[in-house]
Amino acid sequence: MSADKLIHRIDGQSRSGLLIVNADDWGRDPFTTGRILDCARQGTVSSVSAMVFMKDSERAAAVAQEWGIDAGLHLNFTTPFSAPHCPAQLVEHQRKLARYLLRHPIARAVFHPGLVRSFGYVVAAQIDEFRRLYEKPPDRLDGHHHMHLCANVVLGGLLPKGTIVRRHFSYEPGEKALRNGIFRQFTNALLSQRHRLVDYFFSLPPLEPPNRLERIFSLASRNAVELETHPVNPKEYKFLIERDSPLDSAQVVASSFAVPQERCSNQRHAP
Repeated sequence: MSADKLIHRIDGQSRSGLLIVNADDWGRDPFTTGRILDCARQGTVSSVSAMVFMKDSERAAAVAQEWGIDAGLHLNFTTPFSAPHCPAQLVEHQRKLARYLLRHPIARAVFHPGLVRSFGYVVAAQIDEFRRLYEKPPDRLDGHHHMHLCANVVLGGLLPKGTIVRRHFSYEPGEKALRNGIFRQFTNALLSQRHRLVDYFFSLPPLEPPNRLERIFSLASRNAVELETHPVNPKEYKFLIERDSPLDSAQVVASSFAVPQERCSNQRHAP
């Protein structure tokens, strides 16, 4: 099967599905970028989430354009910017945010009035830098360590309206539904009012047991599913790069993150 879409017939109706394998941290450093590029060339990565103001951001943007790699913006509030000549003011604002967000796990769920200016500045600076590097504004955004879902970003409306934004992880069998459940549902509901969301979002690992990925592949036959991966992790890289990867036999991987409007969920699967 060669198309990006799989057609699954249910009750006599055709429904399209997408399996989007998105690699995070593009541009963080040359090694990380290289690992992701290997997987993209192998056809097991659909798209990347690009970091800006990092050591390899400039080169990675040129590589993405050369190879036609679909890139979105990977907002970074917690890992120090490593690009040469990064503006001192930006470094200082990010340092404030990292100190707050990493202080306690619950910090991301609490709106901090004293950091409104810093959040706004750091988000706007990264959007502007992405536009400079990729010669277009980002139409898709997520966050390093998923910090784009923190209260100051979501409640502050800092993400451009109408863009595709990564939702919270979807629940999996055996997971405690009450863990962060209220925060997840509340955030997803807010996101759905301003942004386009895929139906389901999972991490590629754990790779075992095999029936976990089989269940996700099954969901992708009739829903838009995003799989997050970090090919810099040796186990994930091996899984993605091997010729007999389950991705080759179980499902067609989308060639980009170009999810049609009708395939984006606004209300379904809110957890």
